Amino acid sequence: MMLKSLLSVGEVAQRSGVAVSALHFYERKGLIQSLRTGGNQRRYERSVLRRVAVIQAAQSVGLSLEDIGLAMAGLPRDSAPTAEDWERMSQAWRQALDARIDRLIRLRDGLESCIGCGCLSTQTCPLRNPGDRHGRSGGTGSEVLGGPD
Repeated sequence: MMLKSLLSVGEVAQRSGVAVSALHFYERKGLIQSLRTGGNQRRYERSVLRRVAVIQAAQSVGLSLEDIGLAMAGLPRDSAPTAEDWERMSQAWRQALDARIDRLIRLRDGLESCIGCGCLSTQTCPLRNPGDRHGRSGGTGSEVLGGPD
């Protein structure tokens, strides 16, 4: 491949809106890859712009770089993710996001009922001591929660 058709790290940063340091981090995590010039400067194929866009979109919905990396591991490293690749990744992520949303709804609903109660007891409160986990471990919960009831 001709070096002239490759992008510098600064060009990728400018075109993607991502900081150079983030691009270096993504590369260390194996999410993107670069080639090196004779002077050891990074050069990227243009397809990296689509990979960075996928990373940014996935992070914007709360996915971890680990989750993103796992999904991208099956993609060819030298080409841009396709629409089919995106659909496959987003379907897998949708299940994880739906589960997270369900947990957040239960947490929100539990918080509303707790505000009405006001007890915050380490022995009975489902938010501070769900399922009486402190009682099962032989503790009162105060050592974990920062003080006595």
